[in-house]
Amino acid sequence: MIVRLPDLAAVEAFGARIAAKLGVGDVVALSGTLGAGKTTLSRAILHGLGYAGEVPSPTFTIIETYDSLDPPVVHADFYRLDDPSEIEELGLEDYREGAVLLAEWPDKAGGFANEPACLSITLEIMDEGRRAIVEGGADWLERMP
Repeated sequence: MIVRLPDLAAVEAFGARIAAKLGVGDVVALSGTLGAGKTTLSRAILHGLGYAGEVPSPTFTIIETYDSLDPPVVHADFYRLDDPSEIEELGLEDYREGAVLLAEWPDKAGGFANEPACLSITLEIMDEGRRAIVEGGADWLERMP
């Protein structure tokens, strides 16, 4: 499925639609070049879940948690990883327990597309805005945003 995102309002609306469908154990894997809008869409999803505070990019911290949300969210940016084996050192599985994972640069973490609860979104810069190429794992077939 392709979703056109001509402006920030469209990204916010798309993020809200995704947020409305999220459940514990889900992964939203966000791919795209630098500046494609991965963190912007992550912010929109978090706002759609009711988070009103500032959402920093986890580029340097790698993992940010939002435990007060329902469901709780782990926002991770794997850009700085050199090898997927570094995921174990971060304790990602512990963070993921009972939460949703928003994963920027998922390929650097070994990818999540093989998980049935993964919603893969590739963002591309277009002349006017962005477009999102959306693919859902088996668990998303009935609830695509």
